[in-house]
Amino acid sequence: MNTTPSDIHQRQFRIRFRGFDVREVDSFLDQVADDLETMIGENADRQKEFKRLRGEIQQYKDREIAFKDAMVNAQKALDHMRINADKEAELVVAEAEMKAEKILSTAHNRLTQLHEDISELKRQRMQLEVELGTVLEAHRRLLEMSTEAMEAKETSEEKLKYLKGT
Repeated sequence: MNTTPSDIHQRQFRIRFRGFDVREVDSFLDQVADDLETMIGENADRQKEFKRLRGEIQQYKDREIAFKDAMVNAQKALDHMRINADKEAELVVAEAEMKAEKILSTAHNRLTQLHEDISELKRQRMQLEVELGTVLEAHRRLLEMSTEAMEAKETSEEKLKYLKGT
């Protein structure tokens, strides 16, 4: 638009015979100029509002992109954390299995050792029983021999007494 309200106000028309009423034309031109001025102001306000709204839209688009990036990053972090947690869980389970195997192996070795110790103690008990039986038998024989010797001595002493007393 090349015509400004000031152009309309300053516009002069030639007067001709039987032309338009100059006052009426001037009044109309003043009204058109005022309307045009109002429209230009409104257009400028709308342009400002349009620019402001376009800026807001751009800010919202930028925020949307930032939110999408944040969501993608959060999802990646979550996936990474899940993978790490799975790996850590696998390590914990593997370590627990190794400890359990070690405990079972130690328990099995201890059980084997206890069985061997029990067998050894049984063997020693049997050996002690045999030795004790042998010692008891030897003492019983000694006791019998001592008793027989005492009886023989008493018999011989009686015989001697008898022989001496006769």
